[in-house]
Amino acid sequence: MMPFVRSLLCLCLCVLALSGISVRAQDYPARPVKIIVPFGAGGPADLYARIVAQHLSDALKESFVVDDRPGAGAVIGTSEVAKAAPDGYTLLMMSNTHTVNETILPNKSYKLMRDLVPVAPVNFSDLVMVVHPSVPAKTLTEFIALAKARPGALNYASSGTGTPYHMAGELFKALSGTDIVHIPYRGSGEARNAVIGGHVQMMIDAVTTMAPNVEAGQVRALGVSGQSRSSVLPDVPTIAEAGVPGYEATIWLGLMAPKGTPDAIVQKLNVEIEKVLKRDDIKQDWAKQGATPLLMSPAEFGEYINKDIEKWAKLIARSGAKLR
Repeated sequence: MMPFVRSLLCLCLCVLALSGISVRAQDYPARPVKIIVPFGAGGPADLYARIVAQHLSDALKESFVVDDRPGAGAVIGTSEVAKAAPDGYTLLMMSNTHTVNETILPNKSYKLMRDLVPVAPVNFSDLVMVVHPSVPAKTLTEFIALAKARPGALNYASSGTGTPYHMAGELFKALSGTDIVHIPYRGSGEARNAVIGGHVQMMIDAVTTMAPNVEAGQVRALGVSGQSRSSVLPDVPTIAEAGVPGYEATIWLGLMAPKGTPDAIVQKLNVEIEKVLKRDDIKQDWAKQGATPLLMSPAEFGEYINKDIEKWAKLIARSGAKLR
């Protein structure tokens, strides 16, 4: 074959391939899309995945189905997404659990930024430290005094190793100089029930899900984790102002896809998710729950994730946080 003809043939094949990707993106989605949530039902990731899925289903005229796959600190569900076909039909609802896991679980089967690509962030919210009403501490200062008087005797629950609740607890221990035992559960629902039932003394949970339990008197709130008080629990001081200067922790959520997912599909999802997050009803409803939408391009979200990985790596090294 003559060089000119060969070059022309290669050019045509490239054009056809790019055209195929464009058509696929234009027609996407043509069948149901699965959003895997690697956490238990009832937690923030599950809650907001369902809200986003419903709005995407309405906008794109195809079902977006939430599939909870908890276990192993989010590794089980995330591994499934990492191995899925990179066609836009399997997505991951992730959180800063994943950025922590890059350091605390180095031997897992996937690497976050190697095997997945950022699609869009969803939101962030503050956390709230709560104790069971039987705990003889009415304020954070009293709780710290109790923990120091009984090192290793008090427990705190989390939804698993490496989750924001776990790391928030380890950060609290490091900054307050207390020895409190970490009790990991399979999901935030189980952890929440454990502290409500009095099986565990303390938990640092998302404001979005724990606030109703505080208002019902099932738990006592000692502090919120943000830089300022939460509009959801305005009478509860921040942990920093209540006795642990410099304390701050949040939980944030976002969507990722398997590496190799066509950029046109990633961009289309990002645009549609941003439309959801900009809706006035979404912003108002989430504000009442204590959640704030996050708006970024896929590239900006990738930078955000990398910075969070670096932040938690430094904290883990400083605090000595362990798997349990």
